[in-house]
Amino acid sequence: MAARLATLLVAAIVATTLVAGLIVGAQRDDSSGPVDLIIHNARVYAADDAGAIAEAVAIRGNKILKAGGEREVMRYRRPQTTVVDARGAAVLPGFIDAHASMIAGGLAADGVALFGASSLDEIRERIDSFVAAHPDAAWISGTGWSYDAVSDPTRAQLDAILSDRPAMLRSLDGQSLWLNTKALAEARITRRTPAPKNGAIVRDRRGEPTGVLKGSAMALAERAAPRAAREDRSKALQTAIRAAQRHGITSVHDVGAAPDDLDLYDAAREGGTLGVRVYASVPAAATAAADLDAIARRFPDDPLLKTGLAAIRLDGSVESQGAALLTPYSPRGDGDGMLLVSPAELSRMVSTLAAHGWQVAISASGDRGVRVALDALGAAPAAPARPKGSRHRIEQVVLVDAADVPRFGALGIVASMQPLHAAADPLATWSRNLGPDRAPLGWPAHTLSAAGAHLAFGSDWPDLPLDPLAGIRAAVARADGQTAEQLTLKSAINAWTSAAAWASFDEHRKGSIKPDMLADLVVLSTDIFASRAKLEAAEVVMTIFDGKVVYRRPS
Repeated sequence: MAARLATLLVAAIVATTLVAGLIVGAQRDDSSGPVDLIIHNARVYAADDAGAIAEAVAIRGNKILKAGGEREVMRYRRPQTTVVDARGAAVLPGFIDAHASMIAGGLAADGVALFGASSLDEIRERIDSFVAAHPDAAWISGTGWSYDAVSDPTRAQLDAILSDRPAMLRSLDGQSLWLNTKALAEARITRRTPAPKNGAIVRDRRGEPTGVLKGSAMALAERAAPRAAREDRSKALQTAIRAAQRHGITSVHDVGAAPDDLDLYDAAREGGTLGVRVYASVPAAATAAADLDAIARRFPDDPLLKTGLAAIRLDGSVESQGAALLTPYSPRGDGDGMLLVSPAELSRMVSTLAAHGWQVAISASGDRGVRVALDALGAAPAAPARPKGSRHRIEQVVLVDAADVPRFGALGIVASMQPLHAAADPLATWSRNLGPDRAPLGWPAHTLSAAGAHLAFGSDWPDLPLDPLAGIRAAVARADGQTAEQLTLKSAINAWTSAAAWASFDEHRKGSIKPDMLADLVVLSTDIFASRAKLEAAEVVMTIFDGKVVYRRPS
């Protein structure tokens, strides 16, 4: 009898222990270790199909463990857990910049920032300040001048600001260079210099260069400027990474990558200093088909660094009158822009790239350029290596004919847009180039989205600022006055997060705040969902990359 009682007692103890263990396990869910980071007292937007908003999120290692209510998430807290109080502000997935040039952006950080300068006088002030701070700079470079600030720039205007050394300023659409006389001389550009194919040397009535180069002619001056050494480009990458982290960016689609940029990214990865996830493009025109296979084998799908994206430029911008249009520019001439690649050659390139399993990104801004790009992408063969579909892309979309709008959704084409252009290029420039009737038709984000297109947003850095929050504000407010093309706040955020992840075949691991997704997040200073004023005031307080805090805003 005593033995039987002892046996029952042992069984009861074992059962109680098992039940207690199950309860604790259910509460802790710590079979893989402790919870490293909790963000609470927040408005955690998942950026998923449901548009869910939670109160807190728990991170274990480099993965998201749980997003949910305050009490249920705080149960995971342990003595070793780092706890961040968001103070009621928004927490979003880390921003994914779907169109930027990282190394070029890092290099441009050493130049004059002209974005937002609204007049020639303000451009002068910014150049004067930069020159005073950099008295030994051999060349003065800058980015971001607006056609509205100076519609017809000349070397004489720039000489009046700076004449003792070469100056080379890039427009905010990236399609024009403005040079002073010293820079023209260094580039050996005279009245006898022929314009290269797909380029223009703007001349005055006497045939003399005015100081503006467009399209491929920009290379004439860029070749004359000092070339950054590999060490300088490597430092520029680190500058770009820090800038990205300050703005909450944890992933970048580098659609402007130079052929050797992949090597610099790879070196940073090997050295443990690649602090953003990179989907780097390959310039299709400069890459042989045999090289594509070798590059794909060297940089396969990887959470930190990969390629698989081939970039083709098809036309220029509306602002520079280089975008290919279905109806000629007016009232300043009868040209309709230029296709940099013939439709037949484009179709051949796209078919070859698709057959090798590459996603194709065609830069096409004008409505004729967009139509030719859609034709080529629609006729491309399906790639066996892409079971989820090819997800080809049209970059820098700004003008789409109504008949072509539904083709984006039907063909599964990503519309890659840079919403700050809608804020940076008010209707004045477009009215001059297109006429008042067509000027309001640009950047049809809402129209494309409503028709089933996949929107992915990017900054277009370094031509425009590296600032997703500014891009979100531009998409929901439309400073150009086109309220019909405004997006909802959640839609705009998705285009910078989950939709951009889809555009790079990464929706299974990043872009939303859900269990088992990579722990890339951004903590803002306000609850941007509360009011437009809160959105306008928001700043990045903290950036979390791969489960680690990589940026904190100075207090």
